[in-house]
Amino acid sequence: MSVDCADTYRLGTFWAEVLNTKIGEDDHPGDPEALVETEGVSILFIAVPEGKTVKNRLHFDIQPTDRTRDEEVERLLSLGATLVADRRRPDGTGWVTLADIEGNEFCVERSAAERAATAS
Repeated sequence: MSVDCADTYRLGTFWAEVLNTKIGEDDHPGDPEALVETEGVSILFIAVPEGKTVKNRLHFDIQPTDRTRDEEVERLLSLGATLVADRRRPDGTGWVTLADIEGNEFCVERSAAERAATAS
């Protein structure tokens, strides 16, 4: 998967932290590309001259594995994400839409454990 962006190293580092991994060892500030690899997916951040102007056509859905959705939202906000929309419901279902440090939207859903605990 490729993501157009203004600052490949900064955005790649943000997403590496989100995904609990590291940015490529040969990636450095100012590079035109930066790679973040996780099990099952690689994300290549590519520098482009134009900025983001509209809603994403594609976005990531994050499902935490070692914490709750709400704990993950707080962690991501502390990394620099911003709140776009809070779709959490009183019964514990729902999701939160955040934006990364360049304004790309993504959602945080409940963990598998949270979904299993409320399954009927």
